Amino acid sequence: MDVLVAYDVATDTKAGERRLRQVAQICKDFGQRVQKSVFECSVNDMQLEQLRHRLLQCMDQQKDSLRIYRLVEPRERYVEVYGKSDYVDFDAPLVV
Repeated sequence: MDVLVAYDVATDTKAGERRLRQVAQICKDFGQRVQKSVFECSVNDMQLEQLRHRLLQCMDQQKDSLRIYRLVEPRERYVEVYGKSDYVDFDAPLVV
C-alpha cells in the first residue's frame, strides 16, 4: 500500500533538531521525500506498523505532530503532481 507521511517537529531546541533528523531518516528508510516534511512510502502492513512504531518512539507527542494517510491506488491515477517532482517509481522496470 502507498501511504503519505507528513510531520511537523518543533525545532526550537537541540533535542528538537535531533528528532527532526531522526524522523526524516526513519521516513527515508521506508520511502522517498516529496516535500520537506512529506514522504511517500510503499509498505506492507508489517512495514507500516514498523514505520508508525519507530516514528512514535522518536517523536515528542507533546510538541510534534505526525499524519499518516493511506493513498488510494493506483497512485498514478489519484495523485496529481504539478511543478518540480523528483518522485522515482521503484516498482517500474529499470532501463539501463
